[in-house]
Amino acid sequence: QVQLEESGGGYVQAGGSLRLSCAASGRTFSTYRMAWFRQAPGKEREFVSSISSAGNTYSVNSVKGRFTVSRDNAKSMVFLQMNSLKPEDTAVYYCAASSTFWTSTYSRDYDYWGQGTQVTVSS
Repeated sequence: QVQLEESGGGYVQAGGSLRLSCAASGRTFSTYRMAWFRQAPGKEREFVSSISSAGNTYSVNSVKGRFTVSRDNAKSMVFLQMNSLKPEDTAVYYCAASSTFWTSTYSRDYDYWGQGTQVTVSS
């Protein structure tokens, strides 16, 4: 069982930066693939970035070069550094954990979810 709690969301102007954090409980955190998803109003939840237990990362094209996912297994935490934010990045951001061995962009492959943190980017 893994419990996830996000923090770090907020309101920022376009071009600004935010760093999201996700704190995980459970002794097996290091074995999970971790990911960030987001959901904008009226839209489906979408994959943003993931990081394997070994630190291999994958991000969608729309955030490549702007967002960086990282993890600290010793502290059971995962981060999303978001730079050059755009109004279209406005969404609730969710942290998720998966026990799969492959990179998945599908929410159905993730076993545990946080409650989400709101990110609002003004133009």
